[in-house]
Amino acid sequence: MGRPSNSRGSGGAAAGDEERLPLRAGLETERAPSPSPSAHHGGAAEQPKEARRGGTGNKLWRASVRAGLVLCLLSVPAVLLLLRWQADSSPQWVFDFEAPEGDDDQDLQDDMSDDLSPSPHIEYDRLLGGLLIEGFEEKSCRSRYQFARYHNSPSIPSPYLIERLRKQEALQKKCGPGTKAYKEASKQLRSRQSINVTEDCNYLLLIIHAGLGNRMLEITSAFLYALLTNRILLVDRYKEIANLFCEPFPGTSWLVPSDFPLNYGEFTQNSPESYGNMLQNKVVGGSTDRSLAGGGTTPPYVYLHLDGNYDFHDKLFFCEEDQQFLQSVPWLIMRTDMYFVPSLFLIPAFQDELGRLFPEKDTVFHHLARYLFHPTNNIWYTVTKYYRSYLAKAEKRVAIQIRIYETKGILQRNGPFPHILNQILSCAQNEKLLPEISMTDGAAAETQNNRTVAVLTTSLSSWYSDQIQKKYDEHTTVDGIIVKVYQPSHEEYQRSKNKKHNMKALAEIYLLSMGDVLITSGFSTFGYAAQGLAGLRPWIMYRSENHMVPDPPCVRAMSIEPCFHQAPYYDCKAKRDTDLGKVAPYVRHCEDVSWGLKIVNQTQL
Repeated sequence: MGRPSNSRGSGGAAAGDEERLPLRAGLETERAPSPSPSAHHGGAAEQPKEARRGGTGNKLWRASVRAGLVLCLLSVPAVLLLLRWQADSSPQWVFDFEAPEGDDDQDLQDDMSDDLSPSPHIEYDRLLGGLLIEGFEEKSCRSRYQFARYHNSPSIPSPYLIERLRKQEALQKKCGPGTKAYKEASKQLRSRQSINVTEDCNYLLLIIHAGLGNRMLEITSAFLYALLTNRILLVDRYKEIANLFCEPFPGTSWLVPSDFPLNYGEFTQNSPESYGNMLQNKVVGGSTDRSLAGGGTTPPYVYLHLDGNYDFHDKLFFCEEDQQFLQSVPWLIMRTDMYFVPSLFLIPAFQDELGRLFPEKDTVFHHLARYLFHPTNNIWYTVTKYYRSYLAKAEKRVAIQIRIYETKGILQRNGPFPHILNQILSCAQNEKLLPEISMTDGAAAETQNNRTVAVLTTSLSSWYSDQIQKKYDEHTTVDGIIVKVYQPSHEEYQRSKNKKHNMKALAEIYLLSMGDVLITSGFSTFGYAAQGLAGLRPWIMYRSENHMVPDPPCVRAMSIEPCFHQAPYYDCKAKRDTDLGKVAPYVRHCEDVSWGLKIVNQTQL
């Protein structure tokens, strides 16, 4: 559960033993004293005799047991309150996800200059440069207009992007669930017959799965594709999206209705409706060169399998010729767990539009994620409460996202791994992100001041944050700066299907995005989401091999964009494999995944 890491607690974690959850450990170490051994054993020794006699002693003993149980039960709330009261104890309330009754009426603007903004001098733009519009009911989704208080975005959205977002909102409202157009489109879909394409209302349904970081990346990718192809985006309602995010579009819902006529959850790569399968079996198109746009009938829907295990025919989705055919299909049902935006930039038909939407090409996720994702009130309350309690007053906030890729059989291992700790510290200190530790503590102590660096760590294990705090507890810094380390939760294992786990994960992504500087673990979509929301180029820690610290331990990212891990390498025009990281100046290979692709803001190869 959530706690500041400078709370030392049990020494088990520091010693390398498996650490208990803080609440449980506290109860074990601070429970009320037991009755004295002599009194306890004396009563027990005489009990059999009284029981045989059936005398009053038996009744008295039973009454004393009841009284003891009642006393124990009454003492538990007191112990919990005591734990909560302690200055260095775990802030359990932070992840209760229940905002106070009167919080809806609270105007957080009153203490913004002291507590909320990264700098009291920043005037926040609640509409994020025009990405958002006025008119949403604020109390039902506070994060929508408050997020800007915690950020000073390095980028301004283009006027054309803003214009297109307004048109997309109008399209979503015109054709979304509950409208006449949607009912007619669903009716035609239910008939499963080849139909004529409607001019205005074509749909993209996204099947949500995988972990939270992947979900945010796949939704953003799907939304950009919907924007480029003038489709209404609908998302899977059964994956807790409504518990995590507010509705992004005014006057309509992006959740697919529960009476949707297709059982899309059963679609697989081998389904007859799969586009790759249709190509392979020549169900669509009548020629060997795949001239799909002309002739034949249009299927009512096509399933797009764009998961990490997709094959050659599935990947032809990223070819312009195939896009011409897909444009004619009324319903596209997509399953993906990746950020496939870089490959959209390589489709010639989309390049001019993408250039107008994003003159700064490496801001796609930054702008679209801030437009789409608004944490629900309970999550947002958690984020702001934690930020104000532990991070707001610090002179500098260093956010460190730690993901461990060690496994034992099929089980994930989170450590403790000293080489990972050394890699974190080497990266942070080599890049001057954390203060240098003094080797002469006496001299440094005289220069100690009130300047504070707050370090926010996120990890499934608390050992790393404990050890970082221990380093700075045992040694002062050269310039006297005080370092405080905090970690909101440590779940031990990823539980992507657990509602509470995902709510905590989302809160931590937003807390990471509120840092002044960011260190992330390579290959992690969790870190990608945080850096994109923040608009920060992180320092990416390389994945270690053979339990050795990489040299260098980290590298500065080329851009704030996520990496497309399983990008295709097929040149659609030349009809052969090629290195797609070298065909356009703004699409390069990722720092952390050598075969992946990412968008960068460059104009020359």
